[in-house]
Amino acid sequence: MQQDADTNRIVRHELLTTAEVAGYLRLKERKIYDLVRQGLIPCTKVTGKLLFPRQAIDLWLMSHLEGDIVGGRPVPPILAGSNDPLLEWTIREADTDLALLCQGSVDGIRRLLDDRAMIAGLHLTDRDTGENNNPVRSGLGGMRDLVMIQWARRRQGLLVRAGNPLGIGRLQDLAGGRATVVRRQAGAGADSLLSWLLTNARIDPGELRVAAQPALSEDDLALDVRDARADCGLAVEAAARRHGLDFIPLHVERFDLAMRRRSFFEPATQDLLRFVRTRRFRERAETMGGYDISELGRVTYNA
Repeated sequence: MQQDADTNRIVRHELLTTAEVAGYLRLKERKIYDLVRQGLIPCTKVTGKLLFPRQAIDLWLMSHLEGDIVGGRPVPPILAGSNDPLLEWTIREADTDLALLCQGSVDGIRRLLDDRAMIAGLHLTDRDTGENNNPVRSGLGGMRDLVMIQWARRRQGLLVRAGNPLGIGRLQDLAGGRATVVRRQAGAGADSLLSWLLTNARIDPGELRVAAQPALSEDDLALDVRDARADCGLAVEAAARRHGLDFIPLHVERFDLAMRRRSFFEPATQDLLRFVRTRRFRERAETMGGYDISELGRVTYNA
C-alpha cells in the first residue's frame, strides 16, 4: 500500500491547510507560521506542505479557552492502565520519555484522576451493554477536560497451547471444569471482557475451573498457558503469536488512550502520535497480528 494512503487511513479526520486553519481561528497566516515554528500548534507535514488535523485544532483551541495548558499541577510522564503489546513496543521505540506503569484499566483510571499519570490505556467492557470505554460507566464522567483517543481495535480470544490438545473451540467448552482457565486480575480490561462474554453466553462463572493465581499481564497469562500451569486464558492475538500459542478469536474490542486535554499537547504525547504515522509502526502492527489501526488517532470522546 502507498504511504500517503496509509497515512490517510491512520489519521482519518479532516486536514486543514494553513489558510483554512487561519480562517478557522481568525488569525493571520503569518501568526500560524509563528505558532508552528514555536511548536505551539498541532500540525503535520505531507510532501513539504503543512496540514492541520481538524480534531487536534479543536482540542488545542478548547485547551486555550479553558486555560488547561497553563492550569493544574504538573503531571508525571507516565502511561498507566492496561497493557497492550503494540503500545508497549511503540513507547520503547518512539523515544517519548513516557514511563510504563501498566497495572490494569481501573488502576490507570485512578492514576489519571489523581494526576499521577499523563495517559491511561483503557479497554473496559460494560458487563450490561458490551460497550467499550464508556466514560461515565468507567468512572471518568466527572473529568471536564477528558479526551479519549482510539489506539486500535484488537482481536481478543482464548490462548491455548500449540495444537490445541483439549480441542477447545468456543467459550462454552470451558463450562463444567473441562479446562483450567487463568484469569486476569480484577480491574484488568481483559477480566471485564471475559465477564461480559460469560454473561452473553449465559455461562455461570462458577462453572469454570480457575487457576489459583491470576495473571498480572498478557505475557504472564501466555506463559501460564505455554508452561501448562493452565489450559487457556483470554488475551489478544498478538500475545498468542509472541509465545507460539494457538488463538481462538472471540471478540473485537476498542483500546483507547484517555488523558486530560492539556496532556494531548505535551511533547511525549505528540511524539507518540507522530511515530504511529511511520511505515515502521504500520509494519510492526501487521507483524504482531490482530490489530486494526485504520482509525488510530480518532477522538472517541471530548468532554
